Amino acid sequence: MSNRLTQIATRTGDQGTTGLGDNTRVSKDSLRVHAMGDVDELNSHIGLLLCEDMPGDVRELLVQVQHQLFNLGGELSIPGFELLKDEAVLALDQALEMHNSQLPRLQEFILPAGTRAASQAHVCRTVARRAERSVVALGEAETLRDAPRQYLNRLSDLLFVLARVLNRMNGGDDVYWKSQRMAQGGTGP
Repeated sequence: MSNRLTQIATRTGDQGTTGLGDNTRVSKDSLRVHAMGDVDELNSHIGLLLCEDMPGDVRELLVQVQHQLFNLGGELSIPGFELLKDEAVLALDQALEMHNSQLPRLQEFILPAGTRAASQAHVCRTVARRAERSVVALGEAETLRDAPRQYLNRLSDLLFVLARVLNRMNGGDDVYWKSQRMAQGGTGP
């Protein structure tokens, strides 16, 4: 990873290919490039979420997530290379447990709504799920370590929990789904 970008518009991708970190060229429509793009998009959405007001520990956690997503993207860009460490998955597990333990147990489904920060966290969650699907598809076609898939899976769960945290930040609550069947005394959605 010693090469740093010195020129942005290289025109080398004009024919529909892009260079990977190992200097190979692949189609911009390859599974690897889709996975890299989805991880990059997720990182950008988390950057937007960080523009919102939030508790300091949540902000610090999300900044660390951005760094780990950059590692994940770098790992995807260099086949066979390891940048995302297993400890990053463990850190998400610990954050998930800590933040979830402070929330009331869910009795109903919630809508991806509430405060702007919580809503953006839900957008991040859905993009994380898409990135996870892209990494799974890539892993079915090529050999990948487990950590990238596991990281995205845990991250989407964490983003759901953080959306709930952000909805409660100033005394708010989740926005609950109003199921017709449940309103009429039925069970389930």
